[in-house]
Amino acid sequence: MSASDEPLRILSVCGVGMGSSLMLRMNVEEVLKRLGVRARVEATDVSSARSMQADVIVGQGLHTGELQGLAPVVVTITNFMDKDALQRQLEEALHEQGWL
Repeated sequence: MSASDEPLRILSVCGVGMGSSLMLRMNVEEVLKRLGVRARVEATDVSSARSMQADVIVGQGLHTGELQGLAPVVVTITNFMDKDALQRQLEEALHEQGWL
């Protein structure tokens, strides 16, 4: 977590910020609950994500490539429904930042 112990700000991103980003948001929330991490997860589109502040951005490689550098952690996923892989990726990234 951040120094102020605020919940992490996480964006789940897809091309238009509708179906797949909402599905991804729910999966991210479930994984974070398993890990015991407090966070606010918001589903959004790529264009909006560019102007938002976040600690973590999660999305498909098609979109995360252009979002590199906008958040300390950018996680690229290949399968929206593979919660175990998502958990491994988030857990590793959060450990690297000292947030877990």
